[in-house]
Amino acid sequence: MLILSNLKIRRAVNLRPALRQLFSKIVHQLWRRMVVELFGSSEGEFFLLPWREKARMRGHNRHPHLHPLPSRERKTNRGGPILETAWISETSQLNHYLSPIKFLLNSCRFPHFAGRLSLVTTLSAVSALGIGCMVGPDFVRPVVEQPLYFKSQAASGEAPLMAREWWRLYGDPVLDQLIASAQASNQTLRQAVARVDQARALALVAVSFLAPTISLDPRFLRQRYSGNRDSTRTGQRQGQPVTINDWLIPLDLTYEIDVWGRVRRSVESAQAAATASAYDLGVVQLTVETDVAQFYYNLRALDAQVQILRENVAAYREQVRILSVQLKNGLVSPIVLNQAQAQLQSTLAQQRDMERARADQEHALAILCGQAAPLFSIDPNPMHEASPPAVPPGLPAQLLVRRPDVAEAEQNVVAANAEIGVAIANFYPTFTLTNFAGFESANASNLFDWRSAVASIAPRVSIPIFQGGRLNANLEATEAVYRQTVAAYVNQVLVAYGDVEDALTDLHALFDEVGHLREAVNASQNYLRLANAQFKFGLVDYLIVIDAERTLLTNQLSLAQAVNLQMAASIHLIKALGGGWDAGPDTSP
Repeated sequence: MLILSNLKIRRAVNLRPALRQLFSKIVHQLWRRMVVELFGSSEGEFFLLPWREKARMRGHNRHPHLHPLPSRERKTNRGGPILETAWISETSQLNHYLSPIKFLLNSCRFPHFAGRLSLVTTLSAVSALGIGCMVGPDFVRPVVEQPLYFKSQAASGEAPLMAREWWRLYGDPVLDQLIASAQASNQTLRQAVARVDQARALALVAVSFLAPTISLDPRFLRQRYSGNRDSTRTGQRQGQPVTINDWLIPLDLTYEIDVWGRVRRSVESAQAAATASAYDLGVVQLTVETDVAQFYYNLRALDAQVQILRENVAAYREQVRILSVQLKNGLVSPIVLNQAQAQLQSTLAQQRDMERARADQEHALAILCGQAAPLFSIDPNPMHEASPPAVPPGLPAQLLVRRPDVAEAEQNVVAANAEIGVAIANFYPTFTLTNFAGFESANASNLFDWRSAVASIAPRVSIPIFQGGRLNANLEATEAVYRQTVAAYVNQVLVAYGDVEDALTDLHALFDEVGHLREAVNASQNYLRLANAQFKFGLVDYLIVIDAERTLLTNQLSLAQAVNLQMAASIHLIKALGGGWDAGPDTSP
């Protein structure tokens, strides 16, 4: 309920009246400054006058004595009079905010008209951007209950970060070589790297919307007008056709002033998605490394079981040979020989099945290492004993910053939270500057003459009035996505705690299980030795010998499997603790 209550988004931005008034004045003065810089002092000031003052000035030019001007005049450096209007003195009240921009405008005198247009427009947009706000909630990490310790190893305290090359703790050079091969050639890992590159590129695309869009769009138009049409000026018939040429080379500039933070929230979301993709790469890399280690030790465990079966097959074949000789001499009955042959054939079938499983495991390991299965092979290396390294689990609180999957889930929440800000910003007006400057002429010969210069400044405001509930539905959908990511994050944290508890429980249980199975193997060997001795003296039936052999074989195979499970639990614990993963100082694009 606490998480849901935090999602009640305020639909209005409570700007203080003083801040809103200051923002309005600054934008207003920047607009005036742009016009003066583009068209010059006299033309710019005249352009900015209200229409009543413009009419009065036109009347003054025709009849100075009938239309006196209340404003005073001042001289320019060239000696000509210009009109000093009230807004110039008003601007001096905002020098604290406008002085850096004025300094740049006065010091960077571009010789070309288009350069000055780009400069003043960009500066005005950046200024408005700095004053704008960001609607939408700021990210707050979802609250998850943190246990004080792991119940499977309560005595463990805070542990240092595990070594990044954790597999070297096992001291196996073959494993080191296999993981190095997987890191270099695994195709799943390469896909994850490509996804990171894609996410970072998309983040740069989102960042690009913070800058203006500038394009050069030269074009030529040759158009013939009918002689039978009416003139747009006189309303009279033209009388004869007219053909015109129009050469135009405009430099277009379009910029969205991010007043409400819609673009910045989009950038925040894209950067969080890129960071989540980088953390996903850590998840894939850790999974590949632990899978290689697991498959490698599975391979060695199968080698041990194949070796055990081969030794038993050899012993059973020798028994069949001896019993065949004894049958010819009348020392044993045919039933005894058939029992020995049946045991030999069933053991041979087990051996063949283990060899098949070993080959399949080797093929899977080849794929993990990024190599073709027909060209990949691992020499048999039976694993009868296991000595997994001691890995302290640390505290549950450390787990949240050491597992890449938890960090990835958190960044997904950050991205979804930023998208809420984007959805809220869609309720507010959009401010756009659309400008162009260039040259236009009827003849290409004087196209670049100064009298051919053209320019246009078109600020635009788009205010959403009615969209059929689309904005509300989009906000609700975005909030629903946010709730999904929060639930996924909490679930991932719970999974992380469960993974560590499972690995610790398995390690402790398998340590005892391996000890019991070793004692069982020793007792089975004694059982078989005594059964053989009593059978030779005719004290027991041959079925006792077969039972002793089967018991020993079963316990030997169970011990080999338990040793492999012990190593798997050790690898599982390392993976559950993050495998030495560290987010690093810079994961953002």
